[in-house]
Amino acid sequence: MLKVKSRAGESVQQMIRRFKKLCEKEGLIRDMKRVAYYEKPSEKNRRRMRRAQRNVVSR
Repeated sequence: MLKVKSRAGESVQQMIRRFKKLCEKEGLIRDMKRVAYYEKPSEKNRRRMRRAQRNVVSR
């Protein structure tokens, strides 16, 4: 669970900006988009294999 405590003299817009950065850093938005629709197991495996291939090639 992400929490953002207000700092002295910090506006609401600055707090929202910090919260969005925390969400992106934790990968929360990416996970939400990933589970927003059903992905067949074969598609999931294909995506993982492509990612593994990219990692092998880039090293």
